[in-house]
Amino acid sequence: MTDENIGQVQNKKIILSGIQPTGTITLGNYLGAVRNWQIMQEDFNSIFFIADLHALTVKREPAELRQCANSFFAQLLACGINPEKAILYFQSHVHQHAELQWILNCYTYVGEASRMTQFKDKSAKHSDNINMGLMDYPVLMAADVLLFQSDLVPVGIDQKQHLELTRDLAIRFNNRYGDTFKVPEPYIPTMGAKVCSLQDPTAKMSKSDPDENSRVSIIDDEATIVRRFKRAVTDSGNEICVREDKPGVSNLINIYAAIENKSAQDVEREFAGQGYGTFKIAVGEAVAAKFAPIREEYLRYLADKSYIAEVAKAGAEKAAYLAERTLRKVKKKVGLISF
Repeated sequence: MTDENIGQVQNKKIILSGIQPTGTITLGNYLGAVRNWQIMQEDFNSIFFIADLHALTVKREPAELRQCANSFFAQLLACGINPEKAILYFQSHVHQHAELQWILNCYTYVGEASRMTQFKDKSAKHSDNINMGLMDYPVLMAADVLLFQSDLVPVGIDQKQHLELTRDLAIRFNNRYGDTFKVPEPYIPTMGAKVCSLQDPTAKMSKSDPDENSRVSIIDDEATIVRRFKRAVTDSGNEICVREDKPGVSNLINIYAAIENKSAQDVEREFAGQGYGTFKIAVGEAVAAKFAPIREEYLRYLADKSYIAEVAKAGAEKAAYLAERTLRKVKKKVGLISF
C-alpha cells in the first residue's frame, strides 16, 4: 500500500478528528465540527474516526453502543464525508490506537492525568463510575493523534488541555529517543458556530441534556425541528438583535446566520420589526430545510449495512497502514523486539 492508494497527498498537511457515538449528531455538533470536516477533506489529508473506544468510559448497553456507532457512521457519510477523499473508520478496528496508548502511559505522570479538568468534572458527575479509562482518556487521545503524525487537530475549549498533554508527550518522547512524533498544532476552523441549548441559552447544546427540547439533530424530521424552535427560550422585550443581555435571541440569530451563511447584522436587518414567534419559526424552517437532504441520505446509508461495512473496513485498513508505520518506529526505539 502506498500514500497514493490511501488518499494521502504529499504536500497536504494531515488533520485528524474523532467523534464519540453518543446518539445523534446535534445541530451544535454539525455547525461546530462536522460541517468543517467536509471542508477539511478538500484541503487536508483527513482522518476521521468514530471514537468507540473512548465511549467505553461511560456505562453503555452493548447493543445500544453498536447501534449508535453504526448510526454515527451513516450520519457522517450523509453529511458529505467522502471515503474517496478522507479516511473514515471505527477506532476499535485499528488496534494500534490501544498499543500506542499503553506505551505512552509509561511516559505519562500520574499527576498529569489526575489534574485534567475533564477527568475531574466527569468524576464529579459520575461518582459511581470513576474508572481508569476515564483518567486514561487523554492518553488514548494522544495516541490517536500521534499515530498518524498529525499536523493539526481541531479542538474545542473542552479538549484544549488534552491536546497540550499530547504535545507534552510527543516532546518528552522525542527528547529521549530522537525525532519520532510530529508535535501537532491546534486547528481553529474559519467557519464555526457556538450553538447553545434551546432551553438554556447560557449552556452549550448537549446530547446529554435530559430535556429533548434543548436540541435538534441532523436526522430529526421537519415537524420535530420546527416544534423545538417554536419552544426555544427567548428573552424579555421583542427586539431581534445580538446582545449580551439577550442570550436566547442571540443564540437563534447565530444559528440562522450559520445555516444561511449570513452575518448576524444581516439577520437583524432581515427580521427588524418582526416578533419572536415569527423569527423562531423562520429559524426552525431554515434548519429543517438544511437537514432534510442529510436525513434522506442518512436513511439510505443506514439501510445499506453492507456498504457501511465495506467503507469501514477499507478505512480501517488505510488507517492501520499509516498507524503501523509509526508504531513500528516507536516499538524499536523503546527496545521492543520485532522480527
